[in-house]
Amino acid sequence: MTSERFITFEGGEGVGKSTQADLLADTLKARGLDVVQTREPGGTPGAEAIRSLLLDTNLNWDTRAEALLFAAARSDHVTNLIGPALDRGQWVVCDRFIDSSRAYQAGGGEWSDDAVLSLHTLGSHALMPDITFLLQAPTAEIAERLYARDGDNADRIGGKPAEYHQRVADHFRHLAATDPERFVLVDASGTPEDVHMRVMRAMANFVGEGG
Repeated sequence: MTSERFITFEGGEGVGKSTQADLLADTLKARGLDVVQTREPGGTPGAEAIRSLLLDTNLNWDTRAEALLFAAARSDHVTNLIGPALDRGQWVVCDRFIDSSRAYQAGGGEWSDDAVLSLHTLGSHALMPDITFLLQAPTAEIAERLYARDGDNADRIGGKPAEYHQRVADHFRHLAATDPERFVLVDASGTPEDVHMRVMRAMANFVGEGG
């Protein structure tokens, strides 16, 4: 499995990852590139089934069970969608990947980062993105976006306490600091178009090399 064009969007709840993944995929396609757009957890029938289990507010998974379920979903996703697409030379744009497991289960859930990465090695061949956009926005703006999106109906993970989400945000920043060649920090405040322009400025050299 080779990876030259694997791009992920990461960040906490409400920073606009899905919107930016949509905009980037559309822009790359408009430039004539062959793009597969996907998300985690999900992207394949098996992974989407696990997504439903993970986000169901009636189920109370502990951190270990959560990590195992995310790893199983990712393994199916990599085996059946991401890996084959990269082998065909396609670009892959993914809303969340391994860094979300590291931030949410090892950061927010206070599990071991090494344990999360071990599951990733076992299930997904330790595949890593080529570039990861970490979206960040002020807390007040994120709160407004989340309420506009979910109201009082947040899913099981989105509805966890503020302290949990702060640990997640802190761990994302830690991951970015330890891997600056892969991570690109993006100010996610403002309109989706403003944020997209920031992403495209960062993508300029990468698209030129890969396309």
